[in-house]
Amino acid sequence: MLYNDIMKDARAVIGKKCRVCKECNGIMCKGEIPGVGGKDTGEAFSNSYIKLKEIKINMDTIYEFKEVDTSIELFGKTFHYPIFAAPIGGLNLHYSEVLNDETYSKAITLGCKLGGTVGFTGDGVKDEFYELPLKAIKEVDGYGIPTIKPWKKDEILRKVRQAEEAGALAIAMDVDAAGLAILAAAGKPVSPKSVEELKEIISSTKLPFIIKGIMTAKGALKALEAGAYGIVVSNHGGRVLDQTPATVEVLPEIVKAVKGKMKIFIDGGIRTGIDVVKVLALGADAVLIGRPYAVAAYGGGAEGVQIYTEKIGKELRDTMIMTGCTKLSDIDETVIFKPSNS
Repeated sequence: MLYNDIMKDARAVIGKKCRVCKECNGIMCKGEIPGVGGKDTGEAFSNSYIKLKEIKINMDTIYEFKEVDTSIELFGKTFHYPIFAAPIGGLNLHYSEVLNDETYSKAITLGCKLGGTVGFTGDGVKDEFYELPLKAIKEVDGYGIPTIKPWKKDEILRKVRQAEEAGALAIAMDVDAAGLAILAAAGKPVSPKSVEELKEIISSTKLPFIIKGIMTAKGALKALEAGAYGIVVSNHGGRVLDQTPATVEVLPEIVKAVKGKMKIFIDGGIRTGIDVVKVLALGADAVLIGRPYAVAAYGGGAEGVQIYTEKIGKELRDTMIMTGCTKLSDIDETVIFKPSNS
């Protein structure tokens, strides 16, 4: 199976809610929720893509060549690439009925494991939206990271215990989902979380805990105070608040505040291995990719997810070769082109 075949097959089965565009940039689907678009104008989604593309790369091929190492250590494990599948839930609602939360999670967790990385799984209004992905995680020996919505504390703690029982590598909470009106409309309200409440939740488990949805240095410091293992710089794919900055725009200030004190993941418009190099050069440790992983799963199941992971990983490796980087720690701001008038 080739990547172009995955795209072709995905177009045939997803339907109208995702056009499976050659470049997943949020333009065609803007404002489409349910669906895969960004909220209202859609700019919070498309702007992340646009701002990332504006960054250019410095080429340098005069150096002593060594075999390129794209691996990264996280959660006590070594992964082939710093590239992970972002959590996506409600597949029937936002994509099509060809996959549901269970079959999608099976494709993501197995495909990512075969590709040498790990997939984050989702949560939703119905208990099955969280529990079925947990079954998928258990089937791949815990290679998955369940992501809990910011429900009431008792429900969060219950779901933490379920993640532990499934043998998950880590746990995440997408605090930015506090703005998902669709959950409140379905009778399952979510809400922002205080530092003290997050402390209690994080201290309740020995698993690494990741807080997703950080968009300011102040927010990153709060997550650090709460005891988080890491954060995901994310605006929830532009689906909860319009007119937010691009994730890559806020990354530098967050890196300045917490780099070396916790792991920094980022999502938002990352579509190629070159994009991965850009955000690593700006200080991120690893990336999450959402919508393109969904396309890969719809177009090729676990094999499609594996192929997509390896595609982005190869692009990462190729970019490292062309920029004089033989390991991830070599990727720094010197890789980024800065015009003389900047």
